[in-house]
Amino acid sequence: MDFSLTKEQKDIQKAARKFAQGEFDPDVALDLEKKGHYPFEIRKRACELGFIGMQIPERYGGRELGLLENVLVVEEFCCQHSGIGMALSLSDFGSEMILRFGSDDQREKYLPSITRGESALSLAYLEKDQGGDFTSFKTTASRNGNGYLINGKKSFVFNGTLSGPMIILCQLPSNIRPVEKVALIVEKDTDGLVSSPMGSRVGMRMVPMAELTFTDLKVSHECLIGNEGQGLTLLMKFLNEMNIEAAAIGTGIAQGSLNLALAYAKQREQFGRKIGSFEAIRDKLADMATKIEIARLLTYKAAWSFDRNYQNHTVNYMAKMVSAETALEVARDSLHIFGGYGYIVESKIEQFYRDASMVDIIGTPGGADKGLIADQVIGKI
Repeated sequence: MDFSLTKEQKDIQKAARKFAQGEFDPDVALDLEKKGHYPFEIRKRACELGFIGMQIPERYGGRELGLLENVLVVEEFCCQHSGIGMALSLSDFGSEMILRFGSDDQREKYLPSITRGESALSLAYLEKDQGGDFTSFKTTASRNGNGYLINGKKSFVFNGTLSGPMIILCQLPSNIRPVEKVALIVEKDTDGLVSSPMGSRVGMRMVPMAELTFTDLKVSHECLIGNEGQGLTLLMKFLNEMNIEAAAIGTGIAQGSLNLALAYAKQREQFGRKIGSFEAIRDKLADMATKIEIARLLTYKAAWSFDRNYQNHTVNYMAKMVSAETALEVARDSLHIFGGYGYIVESKIEQFYRDASMVDIIGTPGGADKGLIADQVIGKI
């Protein structure tokens, strides 16, 4: 069993690391974080170098690479800076659904603007009152001539206030059970759609998050992705893939947190010694490094399996769950190593800790991963 990356993958990893080190200016990042602004200029340069939409075919401006290559880039970006890394990694959130299930016209219309950095994609599937059942929608798409009328609300929509297309998951009004779902793609400036920022958050402040209200929003049948009734299936297939990218985000944040803690432990002195020489600190750093390696191996295995069309959804859920937990645990322990200085904004580690707390909501909503893993492990009773 060969765990090594190919030369091309190592080159991509190295290029992503070099780009992040050169472009993620600490002062610019701090200003963006304080203001809650999106890193438009950095995204543009990342697109020019092909780091956004890497899996998208070349004819649409992508590089037609695998998910593992994308995972390597996401991990490097989030390792260098959690806030900018998350914003760039989620700038094409939902593009996989268009790429794998959209029509040729939909791919031609929407994918090139994403790879050029001219627009950011959104996927609206979460609602405030869903509880633990994120597959149950109150937002409806009623048939209306040669199209649909959308009514309802969506919440926690990444990139919801940025210009670009949006995929909306709705249910078709019907007394038949189970209720059929549809995925419809529209432009965010369409009449009948109101986008409202959801306000300041603990983390992910550079990723615009919105609440959307739809009032008799008219869309044509050409906006339908896939077929009627396939909406839920398409969403789950997308989330299956997105969970792997979320795992890469978590792994990157964890590694970045450890890097900061290591650097601090090697230069901070107490009682005439570097704190990195104290057994308690050494043990903690060893535990952190071990957890990260476990998360990374699960993430790489999930991406490697996906690229080979192995249907191993359980590993994807495991990778996302473990990486999200690892990111939060490692960032927290790194904060403790910094002591009081860790709570100072300029220390950088406090942002990694805040952003780590948000990894759990990317892809499959937090809490659902463990239930889905249990379904596969236990099976029918």
